[in-house]
Amino acid sequence: MGEDVLDLAVTLRALRRRADLSQRELADLAGLPKSTITRIESGEIVDPRFRTVERLVRAAGTVIAVGEHIEPAPGEGLRDRADRNFPPHLDVRPVEQLTDWAAAWWAHWHRLPRRAWPLEPPEFTYDLSRTRRAQRRHREWVWQGLRLRWVGERGLRAGDVWRLVAEAPDGAPVGELRAFLRGAHPEDQPGCEAVLEGVVVARGLRGMGIGRRLVGEFAAEVERSGVGLARAVVGAGTAAAFLRRCGFREDSGRVVAMVFGRHAGWVPDGAG
Repeated sequence: MGEDVLDLAVTLRALRRRADLSQRELADLAGLPKSTITRIESGEIVDPRFRTVERLVRAAGTVIAVGEHIEPAPGEGLRDRADRNFPPHLDVRPVEQLTDWAAAWWAHWHRLPRRAWPLEPPEFTYDLSRTRRAQRRHREWVWQGLRLRWVGERGLRAGDVWRLVAEAPDGAPVGELRAFLRGAHPEDQPGCEAVLEGVVVARGLRGMGIGRRLVGEFAAEVERSGVGLARAVVGAGTAAAFLRRCGFREDSGRVVAMVFGRHAGWVPDGAG
């Protein structure tokens, strides 16, 4: 019986998180007192009526099949200093580094040495804004199901175009990389080299690592195909910094050029 009660409490919190509803909001939609939800989630009500459970499930906008397993809400089991469950719909999560705490960004604390912090960060953080929660959940959903797909053939002759797209779980494009092959520089090697034209990522999904995933797969294909050398021409700034993080290095022989590949001392890490 104890496991059944625990499962019901965990399931109700998971449904509230899925619907992004507070206890008060769910109670209003179900036409029930807020105290009923509080007592179910705390385990005080051990055997609620079927009609009560049905109203709560429907108010959360879902249907549960017999025997269906509902994944617990992220942060399930985390408790505040009063030993209470955190509201699951707020997406509570541990503060593992200072940048996880939004207040540190607003006050620019993340740029200060620890001894200069005005106060210690909390153990957990959460999002009060429903808009921010929706954005965070969308980013997590995209990242967890992200797929990379080559479009068309990847020829090995000068002038051939390579196109790689990143797709969300529903197939919507969220990023793209384009490159083309050209005759190699006479000082390097005979044959072709790949030239990275650009990498774009959808607004709202930048900074997650999608661009690095695209460049990682491009780098792996450069190695697999035998091309072995890739170049990119960029100006100083964020584009150059991004390519450095992806394994490029400055080509000292050319202005604003960056290069990677086995002929430039690059060792692929099998990314992608």
